[in-house]
Amino acid sequence: MSSTEQARKAAEGLHHLSGFGNEHSSEAVPGALPLGRNSPQRAPLGLYAEQLSGSAFTEPRSANRRSWLYRIRPSAAHPRFVRAENGTLAGAPFTDSVPDPNRLRWNPLPDPAPGTDFLSGLWTLGGNGDAAQRAGMAIHLYAADSPMTDRVFSDADGELLIVPERGGLLLRTEFGLLRAEPGDAALIPRGVRFRVEPLDALVRGYVCENYGRPFALPDLGPIGANGLANARDFLAPVAAYEDEDRPVEVVSKFCGNLWTATYDHSPLDVVAWHGNHVPYVYDLRRFNVLGSISYDHPDPSIFTVLTSPSDTPGLAGVDFVVFAPRWLVGEDTFRPPYFHRNVMSEYMGLIEGAYDAKAEGFVPGGGSLHNMMSAHGPDRETFEAASAAELKPQKVDNGLAIMFETRWPVTATPQALDTSRLQQGYDQVWQGLERHFRS
Repeated sequence: MSSTEQARKAAEGLHHLSGFGNEHSSEAVPGALPLGRNSPQRAPLGLYAEQLSGSAFTEPRSANRRSWLYRIRPSAAHPRFVRAENGTLAGAPFTDSVPDPNRLRWNPLPDPAPGTDFLSGLWTLGGNGDAAQRAGMAIHLYAADSPMTDRVFSDADGELLIVPERGGLLLRTEFGLLRAEPGDAALIPRGVRFRVEPLDALVRGYVCENYGRPFALPDLGPIGANGLANARDFLAPVAAYEDEDRPVEVVSKFCGNLWTATYDHSPLDVVAWHGNHVPYVYDLRRFNVLGSISYDHPDPSIFTVLTSPSDTPGLAGVDFVVFAPRWLVGEDTFRPPYFHRNVMSEYMGLIEGAYDAKAEGFVPGGGSLHNMMSAHGPDRETFEAASAAELKPQKVDNGLAIMFETRWPVTATPQALDTSRLQQGYDQVWQGLERHFRS
């Protein structure tokens, strides 16, 4: 049986725990979770009790993230880490190039070289902030064709939001197994170890590395109690563990660089756990899209799935946005997203189909970057078609696009600026927008 077939078999019929930010608990062996306390004198079944904190101990209860893990060996039982080559993965601060005010767009990554796993296939497009200061974000792409055999990865710099575009992934984490297919988004919290196994011959997608406060569901305000991403649709894994005594490479990203150590056992050995610092997967097609039923296109913030708050209310370190299937019914309204300049910086990716503001050139696996105050909007062909369209109810269901929106400019890496995948004629999509003014 091939590694892909093995991964698919493991991904079949997975069970999940439902709810975002919930205080979950799970045990792979009955009796592994202690009752009434977190760290008894002797943990059940000879396990070690260990707390994994995703926030400071003294942060408000509503913002506190932590989980208790009951594992075969404590995480402290490991040899010294040594520096490893970063390859095409980079971290903030991005000082090898300067922020570019021009509108940029890329074609998808090429197919990976044979034997490329998820970690080796991570390719950094750009980002902002400073990983060591826990502020900002980074945008990565990935392309892989092989499993992470005998190695696991963890990111001390931030949480990883993984959005497959081509091919499915099996994520083996300390907390259990998750399956993420195109149309899903999976989140691995800061510091959680995991291994990625492709479910298809080739896999590709997007990764948002969030250095700042953990992603949360956005407040709904006047929307009320329901809408957008529903908490119940976020699925966490149930406990599943590896009890294997064999060499396993553990790769850690720390302050922008990779470090490696070889353990004598698998660190995915958590038999039971409870807490709210957990991985999860979310089906983007379950997003409850809200919009105008009278006139005008609402601001794209109405499509926010998750947000990483900053110290300024309403100003996100990074927002994760989805443009999911929806109805357009606005009267006397230009229905695609309008022309605008934004104080936020926007990176867009396409999962499938077409985006309603771009007629061509923006393809699945590709991406565009519009840094703060760069003017953008529908291309000429889209503008002309939408300006003359019959305004009957219209179902937009031929595409699924995502956006990482951030408070600071995104500095593209030298490899992103020098690659042949960068489209040189992107500005041309707005040429030919004719003068219609009549005095």
